[in-house]
Amino acid sequence: MEVHELLRYFRMPELVDFRQYVRSLPTNTLVGFGAFAVLTTFWYATRPKALKPPCDLSMQSVEVAGSDGARRSALLDSDEPLVYFYDDVRTLYDCFQRGIQVSDNGPCLGSRKPDQPYEWLSYKEVAELSECVGSALIQKGFKTSPDQFIGIFAQNRPEWVIIEQGCFAYSMVVVPLYDTLGSEAVPYIINKAELSLVFVDKAEKANFLLDCVENKLIPGLKIIVVMESYGSDVVERGKKCGVEIISMKALQNLGRANRQKPKPPAPEDLAIICFTSGTTGNPKGALITHQNIMCDCSAFVKITEKVLILNASDTHISFLPLAHMYEQLLQCVMLCHGAKIGFFQGDIRLLMDDLKVLQPTIFPVVPRLLNRMFDRIFAQADTTLKRWLLDFASKRKEAELRSGIIRNNSLWDKLIFHKIQSSLGGKVRMMVTGAAPVSATVLTFLRAALGCQFYEGYGQTECTAGCCLTVPGDWTAGHVGAPMPCNLIKLVDVEEMNYMAAKGEGEVCVKGPNVFKGYLKDPAKTAEALDKDGWLHTGDVGKWLPNGTLKIIDRKKHIFKLAQGEYIAPEKIETIYVRSEPVAQVFVHGESLQSFLIAIVVPDVETLCPWAKKRGLEGSLEELCRNKDVKKAILEDMVRLGKDSGLKPFEQIKGIALHLELFSVDNGLLTPTMKAKRPELRNYFRSQIEELYSTIKV
Repeated sequence: MEVHELLRYFRMPELVDFRQYVRSLPTNTLVGFGAFAVLTTFWYATRPKALKPPCDLSMQSVEVAGSDGARRSALLDSDEPLVYFYDDVRTLYDCFQRGIQVSDNGPCLGSRKPDQPYEWLSYKEVAELSECVGSALIQKGFKTSPDQFIGIFAQNRPEWVIIEQGCFAYSMVVVPLYDTLGSEAVPYIINKAELSLVFVDKAEKANFLLDCVENKLIPGLKIIVVMESYGSDVVERGKKCGVEIISMKALQNLGRANRQKPKPPAPEDLAIICFTSGTTGNPKGALITHQNIMCDCSAFVKITEKVLILNASDTHISFLPLAHMYEQLLQCVMLCHGAKIGFFQGDIRLLMDDLKVLQPTIFPVVPRLLNRMFDRIFAQADTTLKRWLLDFASKRKEAELRSGIIRNNSLWDKLIFHKIQSSLGGKVRMMVTGAAPVSATVLTFLRAALGCQFYEGYGQTECTAGCCLTVPGDWTAGHVGAPMPCNLIKLVDVEEMNYMAAKGEGEVCVKGPNVFKGYLKDPAKTAEALDKDGWLHTGDVGKWLPNGTLKIIDRKKHIFKLAQGEYIAPEKIETIYVRSEPVAQVFVHGESLQSFLIAIVVPDVETLCPWAKKRGLEGSLEELCRNKDVKKAILEDMVRLGKDSGLKPFEQIKGIALHLELFSVDNGLLTPTMKAKRPELRNYFRSQIEELYSTIKV
């Protein structure tokens, strides 16, 4: 517009009248208008915004033509799976080298003693110590080769990563031994993998291995490296049975005096042999390559690249077992981006204290921990008003979740959820849950309460931890997300359970560069898991949802028939019943000669007494467990939950027995990954099972 036209515009009668009208308004009215304008501008500038999803959330996976119904991630531009995100990062050795660069030699691994701050090793210090470990192994006669296996029998700690990186730098393979795997499985793995050297954290583990040597259970073990201090008695005992005992420090000094140039692995080389505990039989050693791990890491980075840029300022809390691929995968992602990894003190009871001191930004969890958090939060809302406020605030934030908004600075965060967020250190910006199913109620509430990006994943050791993951922006619960960009997923018929792929239901099968190479020296088990076309059969039953996400609805294994011919999947039922407020654990049992189900219930020691008191039932924990009215009330609450969740009448239990001791790894009723050992549970509770079936009339 020309200047003279502009002047003529401002001389228009309408604008002159408007200016005169404004001048005639009282001052306080003008101030009000101004304040309103400022507040409106502030609201528009600071209003919560939804994360921009990386794909159309109504179609998160795409069917691949000519693949028998297989689906891929909608994030891919073609049907070819993603193998690498960074061109120069193709092995775990490359991964750590990148971390050294992008961290600018920042802090890498941290640990703490009780009531002390974290102490940190830098990236270059870790690299130096790792090469010393690898060089010492070569000096001891070990080969720089992917058929050279080295055992680690320890809890999570900096030495774990140092040893692992030392092996990777010289193309050796790590074989983790579960800290809680059990006395029989440890010698089985040592023999199966033909381990002649094992790193242990404590003298007690060294003595346990020496017990096995003396009893001729592990004749091939020649060297034990101990991380912590030990007495001369351990050394003498080792000499008597032909096993060298050496300290971690002495081993590093040996390597420092005999440094060797790294001999990095190839992507297709083995990196880790991860023994899966299984619910029956001996552990199986899953052969995991560098490519397996790096492509799964790359897929995670691809999914989150636009909304979660990981960097050297991030801090990861390491407490989930490094002997599992879930924690291995997440640590790989952290190290690749130069982030810090802080280890817990080794006692899960002190985890909350570690969180407050470390203030992590990345917090991996498992459903068992989430259930505990959820229960404790609601247990603290011990009045009607507190419970109402908690429900009201969570509903307001859940409404934001449905709009794709994640934040921790709302009014409800300041008034209600700040204490919860502070208990985790106050800086968490990403959480990931996996390893087992999580209740939609629990996940949705904690997503709202914690106000951070909260992903749910699904997978198993055999596909390197993950094959599905929530897509950013889709904060709905009740599914495990879409296929990760590194793999395809298809469903195949499970005729005996009436799940048909044509209806979008069936056994979940995975194919891609993240799928393992087989089981160590076990072609029969390998053939059961991998079909001739390379598809991994997971044993889980899934269902495609309309938006292209996957929902796990059942388990192919552990199914049984009742007398009337109905198939039962007990794990599905247990997942529903365990949400009953007074219940901590449930074991659902049925038999082919019986027409109904029963259950063994472990009550929650923290909630049973107040829960019973509300129903007019009082007494000690032991007294309540013997009270028939308490048993009846718990059974009714479980059946109510089952009905609300759509269980069919034959899927509902008809009676329960109460048991005070939790199922655990120590008492042999759970695997190290917290899955029920069903045969052991059946045997352990045989008398209670027989009594229930003999007394219940239906």
